Amino acid sequence: MAISISVLVLLLILAVIFLRSGGLKVSHALVCVLLGFFLAGTSMAPTIHGGLTATADIVSSLRP
Repeated sequence: MAISISVLVLLLILAVIFLRSGGLKVSHALVCVLLGFFLAGTSMAPTIHGGLTATADIVSSLRP
């Protein structure tokens, strides 16, 4: 588990750096995808899923 958290933190830092640099290249997108896969395997996954579901419900209930 300690290795997963270390890799997760490293990928998160890399994703933030890549996004702040202004250009998201294929290699940067790959890092972001790997970050997503590692996040899906953590204990935060249900919280993230619940937050995204709640946000989608709120957005879908809005009428222009």
